[in-house]
Amino acid sequence: MKLTKSKLIGLIALIAVVAVIGGTIVWRQAQPKPVEIQQVNGYLGGEKIGLFDDEEFAKLASDAGLNVNYRKAGSLAMMDADQTGMDYLFPSSRAAVEYGKAKGVNTSNADIVFNSPIVIYTHKVVADSLVSSGIMSKDNAGAYHMDMAKAVDAMVNNKSWADVGYAAGYGQFRIDSTDPVKSNSGNEYAALVATVLNGGQPATTDSVARDSAKIKAIFAKSGWMETSSEDSFNQFLTLGVGSKPMMIGYESQLLDLAVNQPDAFKQVKDDVVLVYPTPTVWSTHTLIALDSKGEQLMKLLKSNAVQKLAWERHGFRAANYSGTDSIKRFNVPGALEQVSAVTELPNNDAMQAIIKALS
Repeated sequence: MKLTKSKLIGLIALIAVVAVIGGTIVWRQAQPKPVEIQQVNGYLGGEKIGLFDDEEFAKLASDAGLNVNYRKAGSLAMMDADQTGMDYLFPSSRAAVEYGKAKGVNTSNADIVFNSPIVIYTHKVVADSLVSSGIMSKDNAGAYHMDMAKAVDAMVNNKSWADVGYAAGYGQFRIDSTDPVKSNSGNEYAALVATVLNGGQPATTDSVARDSAKIKAIFAKSGWMETSSEDSFNQFLTLGVGSKPMMIGYESQLLDLAVNQPDAFKQVKDDVVLVYPTPTVWSTHTLIALDSKGEQLMKLLKSNAVQKLAWERHGFRAANYSGTDSIKRFNVPGALEQVSAVTELPNNDAMQAIIKALS
C-alpha cells in the first residue's frame, strides 16, 4: 500500500510519541527511588545535643532514611524513664548501660560510639593559685593536671579554698558535678573519688561500704546538682568563678564550644581552663538500640562520615582512634593529644553500691 504524504507524517509523529513515552518510562525506572524517611525516637545525654542538632548530621541521617528525634535525659535517669515508643537510649558510659541492664532494660544490642575523657573545668585565677600550692600542675605544653589524690584528701579533710592556694575562694574546696545518681559525668566522678579513696585501685563493694561516708560528704559540699552535663557546663560559663569555681565535665564540651560558638569561646578563652585529672576515666558514649530503627541509627553513628563530623565539629573522640586529625585543630589551650593517666571504672556491683550510697 502506497503511503500518502499525510499518512507518512502521521506515522512519523506516532513513532515520535511512542519513543518519547518509552524513553520517559525507561528514564523514570532508571532514577533512584526516593528514600523512605523513618522517625527515630530516643533519650539522649545533653552533651551530645550539639551533634544531633547539627544540620550536617540531619542531612546524613536523612540520606540514610532517618529523622532522628530525642529527649534530653541524664544517662542514669533515662534507664528509669518511660521507654514506650523509644527506639534508642544514648547514655555516656558502659556503666550506665550496666545500670540499665540491672533495671531490666534490654541492653543486648549496645555498642560504644564515641569516647571522651572526664575533665575538670575551672578559671585561670583558680588554676594558677592551685598550681602554686601543688594540688595542681602545669606541664611544658601548657596543659593543666589535677592530682586527684591530693584533691580528694583536701575535700575529705574539709580544707578551704584558701588552704589549697585560692585565697579569694569562699568556703570549702570542692569540685562540683552533676547529680551522680542521675547523670553520667557526676556518676563517673563519684567512681573516680571512690577509686582514689581505695588507694588508686578500682573501688569494690567492700571499699565503697568502708568509704561511703567520705564519698557522701564530698558530694554534700556542692549542694544542688544539675541532672544534665550540658546544663551544668552552661551554668559554669554563665555564673562565673564566684559561684562555680570548679566543675566536672567532658573534654568535648569546650571543643564543641570553640567550633560552634566562636564568639562565646573568644569571650571565655582567656579565663576558662581545661584540667585533666590524674588519673581520669574515659566516658564511653554507648548507644543502646531498642529495635530495628535504633540499629539503623547505630549504623549511621558508626559511619566514617558521622565519626568525622563528631570529632571535627563536636570534639568526640572516635571509639577506635583519637580522631581524624590533631586536637590542635580546635585551638583550645591545654588540650591533650593523648590522655595517658587513666584508671578503669569499678565493676558494676561497685558502681551500683556507689549509686545506692549517694541516693
